[in-house]
Amino acid sequence: MPPLPPLTDLLDAAHVVTLPLRRRFRGITEREALLLRGPAGWGEFAPFLEYGPVESARWLDAGIEAAWRGFPPPRRERVEVNATVPAVDAADVPAVLARFPGCRTAKVKVAEAGAGFAVRLAQDVARVAAVREALGPRGAVRVDANAGWSVEQAFEALTVLGAFGLEYAEQPCATLEEMALLRRRLAAAGTPVPLAADESVRKAEDPLRVAGLEAADVVVVKVAPLSGVARALEVARSCGLPVVVSSALDTSVGLAAGTALAAALPDLPHACGLGTAALLAADVSAEPLLPVGGSLPVGPARADPELLERHRAPADRERWWRERLAAAHAVLARDAAAGPPAGPPFKDGRRTADS
Repeated sequence: MPPLPPLTDLLDAAHVVTLPLRRRFRGITEREALLLRGPAGWGEFAPFLEYGPVESARWLDAGIEAAWRGFPPPRRERVEVNATVPAVDAADVPAVLARFPGCRTAKVKVAEAGAGFAVRLAQDVARVAAVREALGPRGAVRVDANAGWSVEQAFEALTVLGAFGLEYAEQPCATLEEMALLRRRLAAAGTPVPLAADESVRKAEDPLRVAGLEAADVVVVKVAPLSGVARALEVARSCGLPVVVSSALDTSVGLAAGTALAAALPDLPHACGLGTAALLAADVSAEPLLPVGGSLPVGPARADPELLERHRAPADRERWWRERLAAAHAVLARDAAAGPPAGPPFKDGRRTADS
C-alpha cells in the first residue's frame, strides 16, 4: 500500500461543510462532511456521527484513496442509477420522483422507526403502491428496510409488498443468519422476493459469509465503509454475487468514488443507488452529480471554493471533525505500523475484506 499521508497534510487539506437535506433522511436534516484536496483530486471523509475511530478509519482510507491515489480505470462511461424515495407520505411520491429524471428504478425506504408495525406497514404499502403507479409495470421497485424488521415482521411485510413485483428487498433484518432464515421461509411460501445484503456486508469482518450462508441474492456495496474503491472491488469479487453500488448520503465528491467503483466492475446488472445528491438541498460541487436520463457520468468531482465557504460548518463542528480525522488517522497509522496481519491473508483461497 502507498504510504499514509501525514496528519498535518490532511488537516491542511481539510474543509468541513454542513449541507441541508430536502427532507429528513436517516433521522437527520443536515449532512456534515469533511472534504480533502490531494494530489489526485478531491476525497470525502463523512462517516455517520455515531461511528467510532476504528470504523471511521475505513472512511478516511477511502477519502485518502480518492485524493492521493486515484481510482482504477473505468469499463463504462455512465452508470444507471435509481431514484431514492424516503419514508414520505404516498401523496408526496410524485414530487420526490421528479427529482430523479429518467430513472426507471426506485428504492423505497420502509420500516421507518416510529409508529407500531401495523401502522408502519400500511404506510409502506401505500408508498410502494404510489411508486409502482408512477413507474408503471416496467419500472423496477426495490425496498430498503435498513434492518428494521424481525424475521416474522419481514416475512409478513414482504408477503404483502411482494405483490408489487419487487426487484429485491434490501437488508430486511439485522443479521445474515436472520436473512438466511427469511430467505428460506420466503422460498418455501412461494413468495418471490430476492434479498439484498447491505449493512451486514459493510460491517461484517468476512463478506464471504453472505454467499456461504445463502443469505442474499444481491450484495450492496458502498465505497467509504469498505476503505475505498480498490478494496470494494475485492469484496465484490469475493462475494460472487451480483453487486449494486450505493452511496452513504455522500456529497458529489463521495458519489464520484461510487461511480468509479460501478464503472470498474466487470458486470453491473442493476441500477446503482448513486443518485442521492438529489436528496441534498445544497452540494459542494458547482456541477453536482444529479441523474440525467436516469444515469450519472463517470469522472472526478471537484469541490467549489465558493460553495465550501458558503456551507462551511460552524467553528465547534469544524473542530469536532478535525479531531475525528485525527483519531481515524491514528488508527490507520497504527495498522500501518503493525504491518500485514499474522497468518494467511486469504480464507478459502480468497482475500477477505480486512486482509
